[in-house]
Amino acid sequence: MITRFISQVFPLVSRELDHWIAKAEQIPDWELRVQALASIRAKKFHAQGGSVYALYPQNDLPSTVRFIVALQTISDYLDNLCDRAGVMDESAFFQLHLAMEDAIDPGRPLSDYYRYYPYKNDQGYLEQLVTTCRQQLRRQSSYQLVMPEIAESVKHYSELQSYKHLTLKIRETRLRDWARQNLDPANAILWWEYAAATGSTLGMFFLYAVSADPSLNTKLVESIARAYFPWVTGLHILLDYYIDTREDSEMGDYNFTSNYCNSSDCQERLVYFIEQSIRACQKLPNPGFHLTIIRGLLAMYLSDPKALEDQNKEISRNLVRYAGPKCRLYHRCCKLLRTLKII
Repeated sequence: MITRFISQVFPLVSRELDHWIAKAEQIPDWELRVQALASIRAKKFHAQGGSVYALYPQNDLPSTVRFIVALQTISDYLDNLCDRAGVMDESAFFQLHLAMEDAIDPGRPLSDYYRYYPYKNDQGYLEQLVTTCRQQLRRQSSYQLVMPEIAESVKHYSELQSYKHLTLKIRETRLRDWARQNLDPANAILWWEYAAATGSTLGMFFLYAVSADPSLNTKLVESIARAYFPWVTGLHILLDYYIDTREDSEMGDYNFTSNYCNSSDCQERLVYFIEQSIRACQKLPNPGFHLTIIRGLLAMYLSDPKALEDQNKEISRNLVRYAGPKCRLYHRCCKLLRTLKII
């Protein structure tokens, strides 16, 4: 699986990203062009990592990579528009994120994404990303079964992104109130862990991938949704914030892991999410596929140079050791790929 991922999926991801870079370079509005290009070049590994789901059985590899890269590119682009362009308008953020809702629902009319945003002329860039996603949906024979779950994930993702980028004075209060209203007491997670879990696209990608199966049923879809949210998606984004702790502090960006009392508390909760992710995914079909992804998440994030800064160094080593020999092997592989500048 790892060999196929690197040899077959990575080149397809690069081809798709090159296509969108060429489109982004043609955006007339300077601010939109800068953010579109930066979102691809700085976050390429998001599309690379998410595209592992193209290897799930019965999927057409090029089509699935095309969907995942396009949806992830929308996500990363909108994140930059909300975070890096000096805009703090909640209505503008929600309007922009209609692009993700349109991308996963072919029956919706396309929206005016820049309606409340101060920069508008992208020469159809965002709409082309949306249309590309929609074109792939018809290939998935059971997509209608998964669409409600994906739509729910997109809804919560959009809410998170819209609240997370508000002014410093109000954003934590809005996030905390929103998360607490949605928390399921049965999951025993903290409000910022819930919020973090809504920020991952992995559950969307897997639901899309599994919808290639014509025998898919509603019960399995529900099991997948419960396994991935909040456990796999939570682990994903907590790791992302964990390695960015210092950078976010310097940039003044909100970081969920800063809510933990100390580094020991953070490590304990990350271990808990690893345990719960493994336990939940062992109950799904093809459990080995998901366990590889969980170990791969740890390997990819914890091989980042930022994971070895300051107090992160000891925690990162402990987490890799905790995840076992295969994770250590993947970790060495990721370090090599970073040295070769492949990721």
